[in-house]
Amino acid sequence: MAEPLALRAGTAGGVGGSASQARGARAGQVIGSSIAVRDAEKRYGHFHAVDHINLDIEPGEFITLLGPSGSGKTTLLNLLAGFQSLDGGEILVDGKPVHNVPTHKRGFGMVFQSYALFPNMTVTQNVAFPLRMAGVDRVTTERRVAETLEIMRLSAHANKSPSEMSGGQQQRVAIARAIVMRPKVVLMDEPLSALDRRLRESIQIEIRDLHQTIGSTILFVTHDQGEALTMSDRIAVLDAGKIVQIGRPLEIYRHPSNRFVASFVGESNLIEAEIVQKRGTTVTLKNRAGYVFDAESRDAIDVGRVTVLVRPERIAIHNEPTASSTPVTVTSAIFLGEILRIEAQMEGGDTLLIRCTDTARRPLPNIGDRLHVSWGPDDCWVLT
Repeated sequence: MAEPLALRAGTAGGVGGSASQARGARAGQVIGSSIAVRDAEKRYGHFHAVDHINLDIEPGEFITLLGPSGSGKTTLLNLLAGFQSLDGGEILVDGKPVHNVPTHKRGFGMVFQSYALFPNMTVTQNVAFPLRMAGVDRVTTERRVAETLEIMRLSAHANKSPSEMSGGQQQRVAIARAIVMRPKVVLMDEPLSALDRRLRESIQIEIRDLHQTIGSTILFVTHDQGEALTMSDRIAVLDAGKIVQIGRPLEIYRHPSNRFVASFVGESNLIEAEIVQKRGTTVTLKNRAGYVFDAESRDAIDVGRVTVLVRPERIAIHNEPTASSTPVTVTSAIFLGEILRIEAQMEGGDTLLIRCTDTARRPLPNIGDRLHVSWGPDDCWVLT
């Protein structure tokens, strides 16, 4: 009987470490490295692509660098990979500095947006290539390739050339090639952006399951917040070369640290309101239309005006007014299958985006219809 995959991690050329280095976690054992980024800086003239970033990553953790174009996420990944050099600070892997170590000696697995497969090689030959270059013996190579193809559900395609495969299959081959050496760190730079939505969502789940199987530390770069929320242990949100918030997906989504994170991660309603009263972490507020509601807040502020985040799916719709509701007028209504997407205007002029599950009892409203909406203190968040 074949021994468990996690216990064989790192046997090829010493790239992935040894079984004695593994730590128990998830479905198997962690082989991943810890990574520490200390005051990292990358400049292009006066422009700071990476502006004094500090980041600590635990062994075997799945971290996503999330941000818009130009936020510094790919530059930070390239600094970790060794494709670019630091202008300041340092990068430590398992406590040892690597910023002066050449890319090919860092032992990282890498997956990019372009598949970069060898067109004249079969799937098996593409996946075996890193092992051959590392001088791994034929028996070990064949076993490792077979294992990796099975993990990536590619065994039936082993003898195909890349031109005979779909885009999703080719991307899985690229991932297989990156993990065949059981690297301690895998870097992924927007590997799913060229795929259609359904295929992208399917491979997101495969990558998450792969992470739990092999136990490597994974850094994943994307501008797609859905990818980040689906796969990550933690998300680092970047803007203008800085990490503006880092936390678990639920924390990032429900309790964003500022307006940028609230707007970038998920759809949002940002409502200006005045603080009426504060009781512990609960704040009573009134918007400019006079609607009074409660929200949660961690900040010490107890007077003045604030911005409140209300997620569209947390807004309740009532056909008749209630003690806690406020009237709105529908300006747009779109049927999205399982979801109804409604835009409405509050009496004070604020626009609300509402997303609700389609049910047989809730017809799609017409433009101009009057609805009544409400939300509770657990449904909204006061931003700093």
